[in-house]
Amino acid sequence: MSTNQEWFDRALAVIPGGVDSPVRSFRSVGGTPYTVVSGSGAYVTDVEGRTYIDYVQSYGASLLGHAHPAVVRRLRQAAGEGTTFGAPTPGEVLLAEMMTERVPGLEQVRLVSSGTEAVMSAVRVARGVTSRNKILKFDGCYHGHSDALLVAGGSGVAQLGLPGSAGVTAGAVADTLVAPYNVVPTLDETVAAVLVEPVAANMNLVAPHPEFLAQLRVECDRVGALLIFDEVITGFRLGYAGAEEYFGVTPDLYCFGKVIGGGLPVGAFGGSREVLSYLAPAGPVYQAGTLSGNPLATAAGAEVLGLVTQDDYALLSARVAHFATQLDAAVRSAGLFARVPVRGPLLGLYLSREEFDDPENFDQARRLCDNGLYRPFFHAMLDQGIALAPGAYEIIFVSLAHSDADLARTVEAAMHAAHVAAGADPLS
Repeated sequence: MSTNQEWFDRALAVIPGGVDSPVRSFRSVGGTPYTVVSGSGAYVTDVEGRTYIDYVQSYGASLLGHAHPAVVRRLRQAAGEGTTFGAPTPGEVLLAEMMTERVPGLEQVRLVSSGTEAVMSAVRVARGVTSRNKILKFDGCYHGHSDALLVAGGSGVAQLGLPGSAGVTAGAVADTLVAPYNVVPTLDETVAAVLVEPVAANMNLVAPHPEFLAQLRVECDRVGALLIFDEVITGFRLGYAGAEEYFGVTPDLYCFGKVIGGGLPVGAFGGSREVLSYLAPAGPVYQAGTLSGNPLATAAGAEVLGLVTQDDYALLSARVAHFATQLDAAVRSAGLFARVPVRGPLLGLYLSREEFDDPENFDQARRLCDNGLYRPFFHAMLDQGIALAPGAYEIIFVSLAHSDADLARTVEAAMHAAHVAAGADPLS
């Protein structure tokens, strides 16, 4: 039997850092990543044959859990019909129709291959529509790895302790403004768009203040800037129609990913017909992609969206809220303090040796994420067969496949892991 270490050593020889995305590395928690060979529902199995209850769920892409039978059947059928054509297909139309039928303000959608592409393209459209250059983002929000948006990013950028990225020129970020999350900035007529995660889920979980998004809408309208919701995480996971339905605020542009691909690489951006009319071939803003609207990704995504109902979201949200309460109690039973913020099915977890309030911005979240407690907690959970993301800046993804027994077992493991973390050397 091969080991995780053997596979990681092989990966190090041919893949920079041994991983194809830095968030998969164990740099911030130490140790050797487990190498996954299969997944089923709430579980993944590594090369050593060990099975874990998985709360990574491809960072939110797997709403139904891994290898859902209906999705697998649909993919087998789609693969037999051809995997890519470079031509229009019925599947991309069907997925776009499903998305626009759910989201009231979403009239048209352009499919791409990743969340990074979606956000990058939406920003370009916003600049084309307004004939302005500047984009405002919020400190700690991660919007993919395009040059202009890596500044002050969360997720892997924060976990590696980077302010941005080498190779990004000063010119590339000269038109990017950064404001603290949950503070409505005062804009002027040089700003093309404000880009925001409706729920900040890349600095652990920071929820928006009750009027934050609505006030952003008002401020954008005041100066003629566009409001862009980055819903790569929240889209069709926060609720049946995403953040617009959940918060009652309509952006000008939406960016999607993860759930809409059913576990395959995908992204999308969209908005009103008026705004999307600026996009080539109808308008002057160019965007293209050979694999955009890939028939496998659209088939899987449509299958997932077709299976999940309003009741499923309500059930998942209720179960996650109860799970959060139990996690909080489990951590506190070990003498640590916890905050387990919840928005719909989205779940965060902060640990501390002192009582604290829910973080409201990146500075507050960073102090908690970097206090050294997550590392021993993560490994103690992993030792008990519970796989969390290998970094304190990520959130916990509960899928519809996680059973009550899975959640109960996780709470028991968290109680033990909190005791381990409480006794750990803070300098280790």
